[in-house]
Amino acid sequence: MSQVMETMRNGVDTEQLFGTLNAVKAQPELGSFRWRARNEWIHGAHNRSTIKDFYAAGQEDGSRVEAFAVDAGEPAILCGIDTGPNPAEYLLHALAACLTTSLVFVAAARGVRLTRVESALEGDMDVRGALGLDDRVPNHPRDLHRLGRRRGGEAARGRHPRHSAPPSTTPSRAASRSTCRS
Repeated sequence: MSQVMETMRNGVDTEQLFGTLNAVKAQPELGSFRWRARNEWIHGAHNRSTIKDFYAAGQEDGSRVEAFAVDAGEPAILCGIDTGPNPAEYLLHALAACLTTSLVFVAAARGVRLTRVESALEGDMDVRGALGLDDRVPNHPRDLHRLGRRRGGEAARGRHPRHSAPPSTTPSRAASRSTCRS
């Protein structure tokens, strides 16, 4: 009796995922990416970043037809008018999104079906550094706190999650922890 391989798990095409893992394992230089964002001041605390092109797998990637545009600002208490999240909040968003995506991809590779994943981060920041009031205070968030949870977790086809993917392509626990660094 032949077994049909499930290729979509948690919204992830696992065949493509394993193909990518194997390609980067065979040619480590393919793992070098360069992400880009361009930012323009609009008015007051309001500014806009556009994100489109990037370098991946040894070449410029032109697959995006349109740029993503994201506005940033500051809350009223920091002299803004809430034109968008502030840069520290975007940093937290980026880290939380990376954590969530990494967890979903690792679960898919291990054959674990998830029903829900949430990541929440908090970051403490003393704004005296950003306001130039105290040179001893860093101008960035510090003491990040991670809160998160997932639901689901049953192994696909009744197999243990660690043995769901071919051993040569299963991401290690260390790799899933080191995917995103602050």
